[in-house]
This record gives sequence, structure tokens and C-alpha cells, in this order.
Amino acid sequence: MQLSELEIVRREKLAQLRAMGINPYPADLFPVNHTSKQIKQDFEEGKKVIIAGRLMSRRIQGKASFAELQDSTGRIQVYFNRDEICDGEDKTLYNEVYKKLLDIGDFIGIEGELFTTQVGEKTVMVKNFKLLSKALKPLPQPRVDADGKVHDAFTDPEQRYRQRYADLVVNPQVKEVFMKRTKLFNAMRTFFNEREYFEVETPILQPIAGGAAARPFITHHNSLDIPLYMRIANELYLKRLIVGGFDGVYEFSKNFRNEGMDRTHNPEFTAMEIYVSYKDYNWMMDFCEQLLEFCAMEVNGTTEATFGEHTINFKAPYARVTMADSIKHFTGFDITGKSEDELRAACIEMGITVDKTMGKGKLIDEIFGEKCEGNYIQPTFITDYPKEMSPLCKEHRDNPELTERFELMVCGKEIANAYSELNDPIDQRERFEAQLKLAEKGDDEATAFIDYDFLRALEYGMPPTSGMGIGMDRLIMYLTNNPSIQEVLFFPQMRPEKKTVAMSEDEKAVVKMLKTSNPMELNALKEASGLSNKKWDKTIKGLTKNKIAKVEKTEEGLFVSVI
Repeated sequence: MQLSELEIVRREKLAQLRAMGINPYPADLFPVNHTSKQIKQDFEEGKKVIIAGRLMSRRIQGKASFAELQDSTGRIQVYFNRDEICDGEDKTLYNEVYKKLLDIGDFIGIEGELFTTQVGEKTVMVKNFKLLSKALKPLPQPRVDADGKVHDAFTDPEQRYRQRYADLVVNPQVKEVFMKRTKLFNAMRTFFNEREYFEVETPILQPIAGGAAARPFITHHNSLDIPLYMRIANELYLKRLIVGGFDGVYEFSKNFRNEGMDRTHNPEFTAMEIYVSYKDYNWMMDFCEQLLEFCAMEVNGTTEATFGEHTINFKAPYARVTMADSIKHFTGFDITGKSEDELRAACIEMGITVDKTMGKGKLIDEIFGEKCEGNYIQPTFITDYPKEMSPLCKEHRDNPELTERFELMVCGKEIANAYSELNDPIDQRERFEAQLKLAEKGDDEATAFIDYDFLRALEYGMPPTSGMGIGMDRLIMYLTNNPSIQEVLFFPQMRPEKKTVAMSEDEKAVVKMLKTSNPMELNALKEASGLSNKKWDKTIKGLTKNKIAKVEKTEEGLFVSVI
């Protein structure tokens, strides 16, 4: 392992602490009795407190020093005075341990008294302190200058997602997103529990990948010697529980789909699904409006949420538009009663890419996705989907070509999907068989298996039921104004990390300049770096040798760029 100069220095300090008999990683409890937030809220001059957290900044002035301590609730100013900490002749704890051997990022525990500085800052006067954990790697440290301008901000998305632990420490605002995420889950649970619906758990490893049209992750169980599939949806298991006699069940489920990744899709995501007996999709639309209005209020204190340039209002009621009317409105094409060939021809005429594996449902889905979906900014229910698009959904009571289904669109994306659930076991078997034919035709999103156990469950009888799924990650994106799903997941899926190469301070400085203007003319970069010829040659050779940067010759001259 190659260490930077700063990491080497910290390890040397670690050894010095141990040589002094100080355990840099003590095991015993530290009796914290206040947080920084509690101190500020219930401040009393002279009050004794015990706090702990990270040392985040300090200004040493001889025998006195002001510093900042950061805990889970925020930051508080602390005041170190040599004579307060070391009341005898031995000043080692302040002069050696605090001034020389502690670093920014170290965890320390403090016993002290509260006082207010001359400028009105609520502060803890340190009477005693203890090292609780030595940080061996320096934190990325954003700095704010006298004009309020931030320098060295930890903003690179890939670094932030890979090192979420560092992101949370130096970008405290990130924590707010995840606190709101938890508020959202709690709000939904409250809404459901008050109506006496029952939270359940269903299998993540399943013998058949069912309940949705998606490509699964496949694994193998050695003892049973069978393939198993990571859950793509929990729908069929929740319906089994309705068969078993529960009136309403819901689950927050981790689902896994072996498909593409982008700003709104992660291979692992969280969905909420709820099923309520003796209801239909009309009831579920009303229920969905009430749920999301309640959640928006609980998370943000208002039904309005800002997302990019849009202000979304989650206050009920929401507009309701049939899929056929939506497509006709935005394309002029009426899908009603059209054959597969007519739909394919219409797609081609609209410039939509199609292939022979697509059936009627997939073709209609492509038209809607390409031409209609993105137009719905405010919450809008798209209703009455063609039967081919909804193999688990009840046939429409007024039109046998349609199903009783809705999707809720917000800012051009679906966040909820709901049905009047299909409970006719014969019809369900026929729909599964039709899906199987599509899979054999080459549609990799069609269901390639028939879940015979689920059919058996339906044959025992399932009451009329309505079910709904909500993408929790996407919903919290809208409620916190985050355009990327990676921002609302603590640990989003990432490509394998490239092997890091330790860079000199000169190399780091040059790379930083390149990131602000990439590529950059070689002579201009050299001049901006301020390096001597010898240092410049060493720096550029190091960057190109380690494939961090490259030099290319163009008609305009030599240019350097980050790889």
C-alpha cells in the first residue's frame, strides 16, 4: 500500500501516541450526555457537559485555541486553554497531544463548561479531553474564504458516491436528504398502519422471477441444487397473503433488476407495494392521492416540492387521462382496435425504433414512452392500459381490450403503478401463456416462466383486490430536488474502482487545473502551474506514465487532458 506524505505523518503520530501510553482506539464507553444541538437549544452559562465528535477545525494561538467539534447533530465551538486542561506543572496533554499529535478528523471526547464568547458564540470550555479514534486519512476539507467563496469542495460525484462516509462528514447537507428519506418511509407506515394494513416480508430469493416484466439476477443454491432468482417484484407473494385472509398487506421491498443504469435506475432499488381486498383501481387512485399529499406534508411541511425548474404540487386531486386519449392527443394516432402490424407501422412512421420481438403491448408502451410520458409534469394518472401490457391486471369492466390499471406520472416519469388485480385463475393462466410465447419470440422482458403455485393459490379464491407499487427512490428524488438516483441512495452501485495512484502535490495541482479546463494547451498549463522546468518535466512525466493524463498533438498545438 502506497501512502501519501500526510498519511505517513499521521501514522508517525499514531506511534508517538502509543509510545506515550495513550491508546488511540480505546474500547471503554465514553459517557456522552449532550449533543451540539442540545447544547445550543438548552444553553446555560456554566453548565457542565460531556460531548464527543470529530475535530473539524482549530485556530491555535499559543496556550489557547478555538476549535470546532462535529457530532451527528451539527457543530459546536470548543475552547482549549492550556492552564484549564493542565492545572499542574505537566503541560504535555496540551503542548504535545493536542497541539502536535491531534489532527483534523480525529474523534475526541470532551468534558467542559458552557460559556459565551465576547462575540456571542456559544462555546464549550474544555476541562479535559480524550482521544477516542485517530484518523489516519485526511478528510477532504472544503475551505471558505473571507468573501464566502468555497475552495476545494468535495463535489466530484464519483468520489462522493464511492466514499459516502467522507461525503457525509464534509457535506452535512447530504445528511438532510437521507433524513427526509427516512421521514418518507415513516410517513407511509403511519398512513398504512392507521388504516390497519399489515406490514409483511416476502422472499428475496425466489424459485421463479415473477410479478413484473424485467430481467432478473440469477444465482444457484448449492444444497438444493436449483437456480434461484433475486426478487424483481413481490407482487405474487403479497397476493398469496390476500388469498390467505389478510384484508390489507404492504411491504417495503428491495428489488433487483439486471438491466441498464442511468440517473433514474439502479440495479438494486426500493419499492413499496400494497394490496387491499374488496377495492378497485378507482379507489386506489383516491388512496394514492391522499397518501402522497400526506407524505409530502410530513417530509417537507408543504404539498409543493421543487424539482429542477418545476414546482410540483402533490395536493389532491390529480388529473386522470386514459392511455388511448394521451397517445391520440400527442400523436394524432388512435391505438383503439389496432393490430400488431398497424401499431408497428405507426411506430416506424413516428420514428420509433422497433423490432420483430415486440408484441402489441410493447409497441404501445414504446409510443407512450417516446411521445407522451415526458409531457406530464404535475401528478397525472394515466389509466386503462391495453390488456397486452398488463398480464396481472383485471380486464376492464367496460372494454375487454383494456385493463383496469393506472400509472402515476410526475415530471415525465412513472412513480406509481396500480391495478384492479386479476383474480380469475383461468384468465390468469391464459395471460401467463401469452407472456411465455412473447418470451419464446425473443422479448427478454416478458415473463419466461409460469408460476403454477400462484395459479393454485388463485384457484382457492382471491377476493376482489386492488394493488399499487411506488418507487421509493424516485419519489424521494422529487421530494428533495435530486435529479440523480445516486443522490438518494447511501451506496449506489458503481463500476469497479480504478487502481489509485499516489500523486505528488505538484501532480495533484496540475490535475485540479485540468479538471476545470480539460483539455488545456501544454504551455499555458505549464505557465499556470508556476513550476520550474525541472519540476514541470517530472510532473508531466509522472502523470503520463501513470496514465492519469495524456499529451496529444493537434493542428492547434500540444494539449494535455485528464484520462
